[in-house]
Amino acid sequence: MASTNPETLALHGGSYRADPTTGAVAVPIYQTSSFQFQDTGHAARLFGLQELGNIYTRIMNPTQDALETRIAAIEGGVAALAVASGQAATSFSVLNLTRPGDNIVSSTNLYGGTWNLFANTMKDLGVEVRFVDPADPEGFARATDARTRAYYAETLPNPKLEVFPIGEVAAIGRKLGVPLIMDNTAAPVICKPLQHGAAVVMHSTTKFIGGHGTSIGGIVVDGGNFDWEAHPERFPTLNQPDPSYHGAVWTQAVKPLGPIAYILRMRTCLLRDLGAATTPFNAFMAIQGLETMPLRMERHCANAVKVAAWLAARRGVTRVIHPSLQTGEAKRRADAYLKGGYGALLGFELAGGAEAGAKFINSLKMFYHVANIGDARSLAIHPATTTHSQLSPEEQAATGVTPGYVRLSIGIEHIDDIIADLDQAIAAAE
Repeated sequence: MASTNPETLALHGGSYRADPTTGAVAVPIYQTSSFQFQDTGHAARLFGLQELGNIYTRIMNPTQDALETRIAAIEGGVAALAVASGQAATSFSVLNLTRPGDNIVSSTNLYGGTWNLFANTMKDLGVEVRFVDPADPEGFARATDARTRAYYAETLPNPKLEVFPIGEVAAIGRKLGVPLIMDNTAAPVICKPLQHGAAVVMHSTTKFIGGHGTSIGGIVVDGGNFDWEAHPERFPTLNQPDPSYHGAVWTQAVKPLGPIAYILRMRTCLLRDLGAATTPFNAFMAIQGLETMPLRMERHCANAVKVAAWLAARRGVTRVIHPSLQTGEAKRRADAYLKGGYGALLGFELAGGAEAGAKFINSLKMFYHVANIGDARSLAIHPATTTHSQLSPEEQAATGVTPGYVRLSIGIEHIDDIIADLDQAIAAAE
């Protein structure tokens, strides 16, 4: 597909055009566990990585392939891997490069589930995560040593909503031979991290890509723009013989296939062994959402800007957090990296603190009170007692969560109805 426009790529990008047997235009749900080989030679070539193709749905499936190639095209990457959830995508993106004793450097501005994964579970696996405030990009350089395997950050971190300095940190990493992994879940279409130097992009497809709150999923996109061989000592998982795959050296094994060492190892080792596979049905549902995602993002962003301005003028609201209202360096980054909108997420605090926040949540009529973002419908939650409740008060503060903070994910309903529901709920909380 020659187009680089996301509106077109969401419908036509990637490898799928029509089902070769039936001519079906919609991507079929290939609900099968395994696939017939042409002969023993064909099977041997597939297992030997001499040829790419379908072996077993835990590792690949045509429905999943259609989703993967389409999202890779939208992000500007060379290949992608769909997995069972956004958390699986985050875990795989890091575990693909690390062994016990290694470390990564992460932004402090993270979703609560990711913070807990990094601060606790990764530590239990022997991988240290060093947290750095992205307000000072040079902090990433200072935290880097010979065992640092990656930098990790969220484009539009939830809940702080201060855009990450992608280009600055990516440039630091490339000087030191460290790739930047970006979670772009909250900013599909409006940000292209690979264009700013990131090496890997991941999404929770549960959110804006799927868009309808029906299916869990995640995806990792390989930018194909990082030279893993230039620093072989930093990436032993890709540059040393892999005993789990006949001693394959991934950077060498993939050369006939393209610059896909990172994503192919993730598929043939981590997905094969850990089994966090998405289902053909969930991949199909993500495709249904993906096809209209660029249009929905336009409405999400337009509505959110209007809500942010309205909240900023509303009596009883003490603070509003949204990129459109930021100033200084935070606003500069928002304008530099977000094109076509400032995202659908916003936060605010009421004068009455946590008690008023709880009354507000309980008084909403149209907004849903759910632990999700990115639905077509508007959503609200109190992070301190839900999504970030497993963090200590100090950790909550580091991620931007205060006791009275309320997070909204603004949907695509009519703006008048969104504001009317917020207005009556705030009034009830006063």
